[in-house]
Amino acid sequence: MNLDKLIIQQKAKELGISEIKFTTPFVDVQTIQNYEIWLNKGFAAEMEYLKNNFEKRANPLNLMPEVKSVIVCALNYFPGKHQELQKGYGKISKYAQGEDYHDVFKNILKELTGWIKTIEPNFEYYISVDSSAVFEKYFAEKSGIGWQGKNGIIINPEIGSFIFLGVVFSNIEFEADSTLPDLCGTCVKCLEQCPTQAIIQPKVIDANKCISYWTIESKAAKIPVEISEKNTEWLYGCDVCQDVCPWNEKNAKITKIRSFLNPENFALELETLMQMEQEEFSRKFAKSAIKRAKLTGLKRNAEGLVKS
Repeated sequence: MNLDKLIIQQKAKELGISEIKFTTPFVDVQTIQNYEIWLNKGFAAEMEYLKNNFEKRANPLNLMPEVKSVIVCALNYFPGKHQELQKGYGKISKYAQGEDYHDVFKNILKELTGWIKTIEPNFEYYISVDSSAVFEKYFAEKSGIGWQGKNGIIINPEIGSFIFLGVVFSNIEFEADSTLPDLCGTCVKCLEQCPTQAIIQPKVIDANKCISYWTIESKAAKIPVEISEKNTEWLYGCDVCQDVCPWNEKNAKITKIRSFLNPENFALELETLMQMEQEEFSRKFAKSAIKRAKLTGLKRNAEGLVKS
């Protein structure tokens, strides 16, 4: 059996991967400069890890010297729209309602790459699922997975933007796929309806103003008043800029990955969380991305919503 793109794409679809494309491993100078400017302006807030391993992010050859192609995969995680929020509850971002995507998607990509290696024993690879110094969104756009919306998130024309991105660096060269045009047009719904105006210009997000940053990444003891007073719903993350996107309203489809479906996590009761002990937290969220906020962060978020 010859190793070609079509065979790999067919196998990827069998494994539940929503979209798979191929591109070259080189990052253009403008992308690197834009990222540097974004960091220098302090828009990464306290996410210091985004500054690490810059030389690997800017040049994948520093991450995998033998890389010749990038296989870019998208995985639909849309679990359905949020139900009407009951009093005393806080919303969980859709991406975190099921099992941790890092583990689920990486296991799927391990199965794909393992299968490729049975066909081509000389195949070598490096997998990244939002866990390495890799410009995943850049490669997704370059490969034609989608285009970068004004909220900074990749939009696929068939299924919208509720997708995870996984990247496989390959030592085998494949023909690159074509990019897609930016189809956001004149729409600015994501900019207009962001509760904290964190999208300061198209495709530029200031994490210092972002509800997702404050409820997931921030280790601060308290969320700033100017953020908390505008957040009356979100316990972990925020989906507003995606929920209002016409491409999602039109094309978002319920994921077929059962691991991402957990209706119990659409929203969580605030008082229960505020009383929760570490043992229960560790057990309840052992397989969930929610554990990233830690119990202290989740209690902080819950307290903020109770007072709002």
